[in-house]
Amino acid sequence: MSTIRVLIADDHVLVREGIMKILSLEEDFEIAGEAGDGQEAFRIALEKDVDIALLDVNMPITDGIEACRMIKRVKPQIGVIALTIHDQQEYLFEFIRAGASAYLLKDISPGQLVETIRGVASGNSYIPPRLMSNVFEEINRMSVNHTSRQHNKDQLTSREVEVLQHVAQGDSNKLIAIKLFISEKTVKNHLYRIFQKLNVDDRTQATLYALKHKIVNL
Repeated sequence: MSTIRVLIADDHVLVREGIMKILSLEEDFEIAGEAGDGQEAFRIALEKDVDIALLDVNMPITDGIEACRMIKRVKPQIGVIALTIHDQQEYLFEFIRAGASAYLLKDISPGQLVETIRGVASGNSYIPPRLMSNVFEEINRMSVNHTSRQHNKDQLTSREVEVLQHVAQGDSNKLIAIKLFISEKTVKNHLYRIFQKLNVDDRTQATLYALKHKIVNL
């Protein structure tokens, strides 16, 4: 039985201790480290052998979403699991876009946590059933007027597709500007036109649409 090395990041000590106690009962788990903020979680992920990173959303210095993005850029082999109290779809979509493989709510049972960690370590993904409806609603909503959108997406310029690719990778406007050697204002202008052409309202919707229709890839 191979060992699964788990990093636990949460700004509440009691939560971290509770998770460690649960995982310590499993023979195939090893605690790779614990962190009270996203920046510390990133440092531990860099310095130690980590298979799974459990990240809370709201943490000081660097939040869980940004920590996920940072970890996946440097060590994409690490499976990231969001463990949070938030069931809003914006957090779910942001974590998925940042590279998370699973999104768990803190009211799950210890057994569900253990099985999800094992599943992600084996290459699987998981979203709670009660949140899956949000995902399908978003995809279905974006499929409305597909013919019109298909026409509009064909009107994207090569530069707009390039900007959209960076958005899908989770890059901020500032980082996109640096990578493409343009100003942040120009990035915002590109995004405005992209949103209009794809008939979407924000970055998350644009990313979901672009991935679904293979305009960009991760």
